[in-house]
Amino acid sequence: MRIGQRYEDTAGPAVGERATGWEFAWLDGRHVGSEPTWSYPSLARTLLRDAGSLLDLDTGSGELLAELAPLPRHTVAVESWARNTPVARDRLAPFDVPVLTELPGGEDEFDVVLSRHGRLPASDIVRLLRPGGRLLTQQVGSDDLAGLNQALEAPPAHRQPWNAEVATAALSAAGLEVTDVREERPRVTFHDVGAVIRQLRDLPWQIRDFTPSRYAGALERLDTFIRLHGGFSVTAHRFLVQAVRP
Repeated sequence: MRIGQRYEDTAGPAVGERATGWEFAWLDGRHVGSEPTWSYPSLARTLLRDAGSLLDLDTGSGELLAELAPLPRHTVAVESWARNTPVARDRLAPFDVPVLTELPGGEDEFDVVLSRHGRLPASDIVRLLRPGGRLLTQQVGSDDLAGLNQALEAPPAHRQPWNAEVATAALSAAGLEVTDVREERPRVTFHDVGAVIRQLRDLPWQIRDFTPSRYAGALERLDTFIRLHGGFSVTAHRFLVQAVRP
């Protein structure tokens, strides 16, 4: 039995499916990753202390936003992925937070805009922030888990670079004043090849044509490496930006 068949059951849902939201409890014990040295939730809570309004972009299933409670009186979340939207609405209903599928159409509406691993539409953020309003974003950079692509002899995940330099240039050009920039590449270790397969299913943009059968030969080699060395390590790519609308 080739590896493409061997791991169909142990890797999790079928190809084309992935977990709702961004919860990866299934990886516990199979994947060890270092977090960035900063704490995004702590930074967000600091911004929310004196905020009367908040917009959370690409809230996923709302799990992180709910953890930030108590939330400002006027809080709006945006989530356009159809599978996540009803989950986010259920989770955030106790906080009276509406979940939209499109960006709000107004101007000068929010004291704080948050975006964790979501979109970063610079001109819309400027439009939606009040003067003096603040943006906090943590992004996944274009070098994220690039070692997986290299190990499986797959094309790079991204054609264009997405990093702190590119993001801050776009935000500055749109009219925001960047106040804080951080960028790190934490190590991530996979302890079995089934976890690699599941990771690639849940993040389909990493290797866009990925199926276990298509990459069976490379997965066999990676499986051998993990069994010999106890794990396979790559680096994540995270950057954080804070900015203010003058």
